[in-house]
Amino acid sequence: MTAAAALARALLVAAALAVALCVPAAAAEWQPDPVFRIDPTQVPGYSDESVRANYRLLNPQGNPTGPLVSVPAKDLLDWIEVPADPGVYKLEAWTEDASGAEVRRATTLLRFDDVAPPPPTVEGPGRWLLGGEIAQLEISQPEGTLPLSDIRGYALSLDAGTGTFPCQTPALCTPAEPDVLGAGDTSVSLGTLPQGTNYARVVAVSGAGVPSSVRSVIVRVDATPPRLTLSGVPGGWSSGPVRLDVLAADQLSGMAAAGPAGPFTAIAVDASAPTRAPGDGVSGWVAGSGVHEVVFYARDAAGNLADGTAGSAAPGTAVVRIDEDPPRVEFAAAQDPAEPERIEALVSDPLSGVSGDRGSIALRPTGTQAAFEALPTRVAGERLVAHWDSDSYPPGKYEFRATGFDLAGNPEIGTDRAHGGRMVLVNPLKAPTSLDAELSGGRFHGVLRRLGGGPLADQEVTVIEAFATGAVPRRREIVLRTGPRGGFSLPLGKGPSRYLLASFAGTRTLTGASSSSARREVRTGVQLRASRPVAKVGGPPVVFRGRVLAAGAARAAGGLPVELQFRYRGAGWSEFRTVETDRRGRFHYAYRFSDDDSRGVRFQFRAYVKDREGWPYEPGSSRPVTVTGR
Repeated sequence: MTAAAALARALLVAAALAVALCVPAAAAEWQPDPVFRIDPTQVPGYSDESVRANYRLLNPQGNPTGPLVSVPAKDLLDWIEVPADPGVYKLEAWTEDASGAEVRRATTLLRFDDVAPPPPTVEGPGRWLLGGEIAQLEISQPEGTLPLSDIRGYALSLDAGTGTFPCQTPALCTPAEPDVLGAGDTSVSLGTLPQGTNYARVVAVSGAGVPSSVRSVIVRVDATPPRLTLSGVPGGWSSGPVRLDVLAADQLSGMAAAGPAGPFTAIAVDASAPTRAPGDGVSGWVAGSGVHEVVFYARDAAGNLADGTAGSAAPGTAVVRIDEDPPRVEFAAAQDPAEPERIEALVSDPLSGVSGDRGSIALRPTGTQAAFEALPTRVAGERLVAHWDSDSYPPGKYEFRATGFDLAGNPEIGTDRAHGGRMVLVNPLKAPTSLDAELSGGRFHGVLRRLGGGPLADQEVTVIEAFATGAVPRRREIVLRTGPRGGFSLPLGKGPSRYLLASFAGTRTLTGASSSSARREVRTGVQLRASRPVAKVGGPPVVFRGRVLAAGAARAAGGLPVELQFRYRGAGWSEFRTVETDRRGRFHYAYRFSDDDSRGVRFQFRAYVKDREGWPYEPGSSRPVTVTGR
C-alpha cells in the first residue's frame, strides 16, 4: 500500500478506528499495530492563515514511503498506517498559508513491531518444597534473535493445572502486565505456595507488548509429614520380646529410598538411639520385663520430619508392656473348718498382675502317676477357688496342684501351702454319717447318726420312692427333716409296688449317707360279686361281675386278663374262664350250671390277676363268693 493510499484510508476510517489501540504520535512507545493515531494539535501553526497541511512518511532508512499528501488545514489527519515491516518510521508535517509559505513544521517517530520474542528459559526448584519454603524461579534471557522493540520484561502466572495465561489476552500484554522488567537473567520469588502441584507459566514480552510462547515449570509443595502405621503392639502384656513394624506413607513427595539424604523411617525404644532404614519401613525389637516407651517417625522426600525436635510435629508413640516372669502360686495355709471341701490358692504377680479369667486346680491320689483331674475352678481376684466333692472319692490321701496365670500369659504351677508344706488332704474330709431305715406297719422310717457318735437332728433326709414299671409317676421324692433324736418317718399311701430309699446329701462338714433299699409289694386289688347265691341246674345263669383296682397304673385296667376260678370242698382252685376288663377295669361273665353233679354242692368263685409285664402290681385275687347248686 502506498503512503498516499494509507493517508487517504486514514481520513476515511478515522471514526471507525477510534477504538483501535494506538499510541500518540509524539510518544516514543513501540506498538504491535501498524495503524497509529496522531494528534492534530501537534501539527504546528494551525491558525487562520494556515490553509493547507502537508504530510510525508519516511521509512527506517529515511526514504519517503509514498508521495506527499496535502489536505486542507481544517481536515487535519488523525490516523496513519505504516507498512507491514517492523521498524521506526518518521512522520513529517507542516502547514502553509495561502501564498504557499511554510508557517510551522513538526516531526514524530512511529515505532512498529509485531514480532513475538523467543520464549525464555525457566527453571524451578527441581525438588519438592516444604510448606514454609520460598519458591524461586530462575529466568534466563531468550536465546535467538530478539525483536526490534527488544524485551520489556517477563509476565508470570500461577495455577494448579487450569492452564492460565500470564497476560489477560494471549495476543497482547499491556504495559502493566509484565511482572519482571528488563531483558536479562533474573530470579523471581513466588513466595510460599499451596500444598500440591503448582504450575508457574512465564512469557517474554517484547517492547511492543507481544508475548512469546509459554514456558511452564512445575513447583511441588509438600507441607505434611508422612502418615505412620505401627503394627505388632500387643493389646496387653506380652510374655516375651515383641517385634514392631513401622510403615510410612506419603501421598505427595513419597517415601522412595534415595540415599542418606532421602526419605527414611525410624523407631526408638526407651530413649535409645533410633533405628533408621531408608524408605518407607523399619522394624525393631522390644525386649525385657517392664513398661517400654516407643517413639517412631519418618521423613518424606520433601524433608517433612515429625520427630519432636524444634519446629517439627510430635512423633508417633506407643507403650509396650512385657512380663517375662511367671506369677507365684501357693495354696491357703489350712482348710477352713466350716468349709473343708473349699480348695483355695493365692496367685500373685508384682508386674503385670494376675489373670482374671484363667487358672485351675486339680488333684490325684498321692503316690501315683495318674493324671491330675481338674476340679471346677473359678477366679476370684487373686485367688483360685475350687470345690472338691470329697464324698464322690474313695478314702485316702490326695495331692493338689494349682495353675495360675499372669496378665502376660505366663503360667506357674504351685503344689505347696503358704507355710511351705505340700498340699495333701486325707479323705474323708468331713465327719462320716450313717443312715438306717426300714419298712414296717405301713411306714418307712429310720435314723440319721454321726458315725461313732450321736443322732443328727434337724437335717434334711430325702426319701425316694421308685415305683414299678407301668406306674405313674415312676419316681417320687419326699424331703423330711430329722427330729431331735435324728429320726424320720414317712406313712406310705396307696399305689403300686415300689422300692424305697432314704438319702442324706451331706453338708459342708458332714458326709452324705444312704440307707439300704426296701421293697413294698402291693397286690392287685380285685372285686367280685355273684348275681345270686343259689344256682338251679339247667336254670338261668349266674352272672359274675367285678372290677380291677388300677390306682397309679400308667394305663387303665382295660384289656387286662382276669381268670375266673372255682373250687369246692377238698379241691384246689381251677380256672374255668378268662375274661378281659373294659377301659374302666370292669368285667362280667354269665355262667350256667348244667351238670347234675352240681346239685347240693357249695362252690366258691374268685377273680384272679396274674403277674404281667408293664403292670405295676403283684398278682392278686378277689375275696371268694359262694354259689350253691340246686
